[in-house]
Amino acid sequence: MGSRLSSLLRAFRHRNYRLFFGGQLISVCGTWMQVVAQSWLIYRLTGSAMLLGLVGFSSQIPVLLLSAVGGAIADRHDRRRILVTTQTTSMLLAFILAALTLTNHVRVWHLPVLAALLGLVNAFDVPARQAFVVDMVGKDDLINAIALNSSMFNSARILGPTIAGVLVATIGEGWCFFANGVSYIAVITGLMLIHIGGQTRLRPFESTLASIAEGFEFVWHARPVRTLLLLLGLVSLTGMPYAVLMPIFAEQVLHGGPKALGLLMGAAGVGALVGALTLAARRGVRGLEQWIAFSAVGFGISLILFASSRSLWLSAALLLPVGFFMIGQTASSNTLIQT
Repeated sequence: MGSRLSSLLRAFRHRNYRLFFGGQLISVCGTWMQVVAQSWLIYRLTGSAMLLGLVGFSSQIPVLLLSAVGGAIADRHDRRRILVTTQTTSMLLAFILAALTLTNHVRVWHLPVLAALLGLVNAFDVPARQAFVVDMVGKDDLINAIALNSSMFNSARILGPTIAGVLVATIGEGWCFFANGVSYIAVITGLMLIHIGGQTRLRPFESTLASIAEGFEFVWHARPVRTLLLLLGLVSLTGMPYAVLMPIFAEQVLHGGPKALGLLMGAAGVGALVGALTLAARRGVRGLEQWIAFSAVGFGISLILFASSRSLWLSAALLLPVGFFMIGQTASSNTLIQT
C-alpha cells in the first residue's frame, strides 16, 4: 500500500513541484469560484443563453489565436517569470471585476471585455505552465505530474463551485470575484520561491514566426500528434462547452438556483478527479491511445444522457461520468503529446 501511494505521488519528490502544486490548488479553487459566479451573474443580468456563449467565446478565442505565439515566447524566455506576470495580471482582472460588481457598477459589456482580456493572458499562461511542469520534474515523472495537476485542478473544481454556489446565494457574486483575486497570492508566492536551473531555451534571435511554422509543420507530419490534436479540437468544439450553458440547465431545466449550479459543476469535478487519479496511478503511456478513444465515446454518451435528464440529482449523477471521461481524454492526450 505504501509503495503504491509513493508511486501515485512520486512527482512530489520535487520541491519545486510541491510549491507549484500548493499554490495552484488554492488559486484554481478561486478560479472555479469566479467561473460559477460569473456565469450566474451573466444569467441574472440578461437571462440570455447567447450572452453566456458570447462570454465563453470571448474568453477562449484569444487562446485559440495566440497560444502558438505564447508557446514560442515560453520557448525563449524564463517560464517562471512569464507565469508570475500572467498570474499577477489575472489577479488584477479579478479585483477589477470584484470592484465593479460590489459597487453595483458592473454592466453587461464589462463581462465579455474582461473575459477577453483574461483569455489574452491565458494564451501566454497556459503554454508556459504546461511546459514548466517538465522543468520542475523532468521527463521521468512527467506523466505522474500531469495527472496530479489534473487531480489538483479537479479537486478545486469540486470545492470552488460548491463554495461559490453558497456565496452567490447568500452574499452575491462580487465576493467570489474578490476571493479569486486573493487566491492568486498563493500561486505567485509559490512561483517566487521556485528555483529552476539549466533550462534549455531557443536562441532569442531565431524567428518566432519560423519556429511557429516549424511547430505546425511538425504536427502535420507527425500523424499521432496530428490525430490527437484533431480529436481534442473536435471534442472541445462540440462537447466541452456544455459547462457554458449550465446556468440554463440549473434554472430553467432543473428548476434550481445558484446552489444547484454549484452542485452540477462540483459533480462534474468529482468525476474528473477520479479520472485524473486513475491516470496518475499509471506507470507508463502504453495503452493510453485506446483509453483516449474509449473516453471520447464515453464522454459523448454521458453528455447525451445528461441533456435528457429533468431531475437535479440524476443530472448530477450523470455529470460524474461526463467529468471522468472528459479528463480521461484530455489529460491522456496531453501526456502522449508531451512525451
